[in-house]
Amino acid sequence: MKKIGLFLFTLLLGVSFSLSAKISLPSVISDNMVLQQKTDAALWGTAEPGVKVTVRTGWSRNKTVVTADAHTGKWFARVKTPAAGGPYEIKISDGEVLTLKNVLIGEVWFCSGQSNMEMPMKGYGSQPAKGAAAFIVNAKAATPVRICNIVRKSSVKVLDVSEGCWEENNPETVSNTSATAYYFAEALQKAIDVPVGIIVSCWGGSTIEAWMKRDVIENDFPEFNLGHLDGTRKVRRDNQDPCVLFNGQVAPLVPYTFRGMIWYQGEANRSRPDQYVRLQTAYVRMMRDIFDVPDAPFYFVQIAPYSYDNGRKFHNGYFNEAQQKTLAVIPHSGMAVTCDIGEYGTIHPCRKQQVGERLAMLALKHDYGMSFIEADSPTYKSVTFKNGKSYVTLNVGKLGLSPMGADIPGFEVAGSDKVFHPATGRLYRSNNVIEVTCPEVSVPVSVRYCFRNWSAGGLYNNYGVPAAPFRTDDWPIGECK
Repeated sequence: MKKIGLFLFTLLLGVSFSLSAKISLPSVISDNMVLQQKTDAALWGTAEPGVKVTVRTGWSRNKTVVTADAHTGKWFARVKTPAAGGPYEIKISDGEVLTLKNVLIGEVWFCSGQSNMEMPMKGYGSQPAKGAAAFIVNAKAATPVRICNIVRKSSVKVLDVSEGCWEENNPETVSNTSATAYYFAEALQKAIDVPVGIIVSCWGGSTIEAWMKRDVIENDFPEFNLGHLDGTRKVRRDNQDPCVLFNGQVAPLVPYTFRGMIWYQGEANRSRPDQYVRLQTAYVRMMRDIFDVPDAPFYFVQIAPYSYDNGRKFHNGYFNEAQQKTLAVIPHSGMAVTCDIGEYGTIHPCRKQQVGERLAMLALKHDYGMSFIEADSPTYKSVTFKNGKSYVTLNVGKLGLSPMGADIPGFEVAGSDKVFHPATGRLYRSNNVIEVTCPEVSVPVSVRYCFRNWSAGGLYNNYGVPAAPFRTDDWPIGECK
């Protein structure tokens, strides 16, 4: 009798669990989430095949009814979201109700990349995020910044599920969250005074092609070997082979509705600058397509100087240039420059607050109505040479360049021998022209700014936004010293 009773109890327990778990949601659809305001936000999951699934939201009397697929049980719905606010509840039912609690409506941003995006507020070993401790200990749930940290997962197959759910703004969560993404969200939330949600999906050392889907690589990048996806070769690196991070860390999040993207990646592709222009352009097109956000802004970080090859070579400059070239081919994009905040001894600069705030300034200017902000970096326009000096004109806002009356570091000048020497820059009469002098070069033919692997810039606009690295020549990478 005891065995029969135990069997019946186990059977009933199993039936009870089945009944309470008929509707299943992806981890990104959870309590505490932020849904994009004023849009048709996506919700999805699985249920018993063929059943009706009803979605009711706390901000509307309307309901949405969809039918789960007759074979897979997958269902998908879109719900109209109001202006920012909350918290709300969302009830999803197939006859039994599953309730999502503490849901906010606001602005959602997708944050991805490699280790400089992944670097948490608590920092890496012996590599802190400067000033982060005060933000960590003062993090409070009352501040409507919500965080969804996606657990790292590499896969040769496209996955339906990922790990990582939405959490409130609290010290423990913040300490483990991307510093760049958190500073971005915190600055944005303060400025626009609505809830901000960040989905953080990143992996240190990853290549951009690892974040891209198979058909994009197959169609546009035949130079990549995709044998690891079919089992004809082994995976070389879990975070660098094409498609493996898209499969594990992006595909399960589709089609969560977001406003825009921030991206901090490039070090792992630094040796392939020409290819990177194509890759980043294709990546953004892919993300906008699969998430059905064709106008989503894309703001990325230009990688910082570092002591690659003892800092003397120019590979970093050519890669920075490649990143900047994507601005011309990716609509609604912007670039946060970091040539002034690199560190010679670590590839993970500590001043992540400046990075996040520069990204936030781009969004505030281009997406949130603050058009008066000069958030875009000054960029090279033209050069003239006269009496042994160089005069470089930059594209910059009405308030011009800074600092006035001070020597500006980061410049180099070369003659026809293509050997570069340190030079001094100073503002010259007009507020967008720099006079560059170099006693070692009597007849200059080229000027470069922050173009070596290691350099320290000091040229800004009036809002403190640094000028982007540039060169006035078109010499190939191996022809100059």
